[in-house]
Amino acid sequence: MRCLLLCLLLTTVACRQGSSGQTGTSSTTTAKAADTTRFYQTKSPAYDGIGRVYMGREISEVMGHLGAGWLERSDREQEERTDLLADALDLKSTDVIADIGAGTGYFSFRLARLVPQGKVLAVDIQPEMIEYLTAGKRKAKTPNVEPVLGTIADPKLPANGVDLALLVDAYHEFSNPREMMDNIVKSLRPGGRVVLVEYRAEDPSVPIKEHHKMTEVQAAKEMKAVGLRLLKNDRRLPQQHILIFGK
Repeated sequence: MRCLLLCLLLTTVACRQGSSGQTGTSSTTTAKAADTTRFYQTKSPAYDGIGRVYMGREISEVMGHLGAGWLERSDREQEERTDLLADALDLKSTDVIADIGAGTGYFSFRLARLVPQGKVLAVDIQPEMIEYLTAGKRKAKTPNVEPVLGTIADPKLPANGVDLALLVDAYHEFSNPREMMDNIVKSLRPGGRVVLVEYRAEDPSVPIKEHHKMTEVQAAKEMKAVGLRLLKNDRRLPQQHILIFGK
């Protein structure tokens, strides 16, 4: 759901220079965590990475709850054209959506209105964000938003209970991407989809730090490892891929 995730980018300036909308915990803690899975390697961290490498990609730093203002900035819709994303998702009114790395609920509350007979599971790993989501649910009058406190390895989703898992500028920050995606895949219903929204690393004009972007090729390689294939790369957003995967 969004992310799920590692260190704090403390200012809006830092966010603009390279963070995304995911929320998380300290990168120091995660980088030192023992890898019992053999999925990961370690290296000297890049200036915007954590020194943890998965399938050739160094995992990026993460924005924490102190970056909430960045997620809710007034020009976000105009800059990212977030208003175009919902049409690309092809939602049904009964769908159950998992917003992984939901943060402040920027997308959770908007999408909840499009699935009035369904619901949005707004997943984050920070208790501060769960409090924010709970308060926002009342303010936005969206009773079908359900805040879910996940972990860096498990979003705590119901097995076979999700029609669409949405990860907006989040996946590249997962400290444990293999475990997270394995659990997300287990949550998908037949025909369920995973949607990664990621800044395009192929485009040098996108003003985001290197480790906070992803290429279509890299994303497809990592999703293939958990049994997902690329169904479509929707190119309607000005700076980001909308990568749609299915089993």
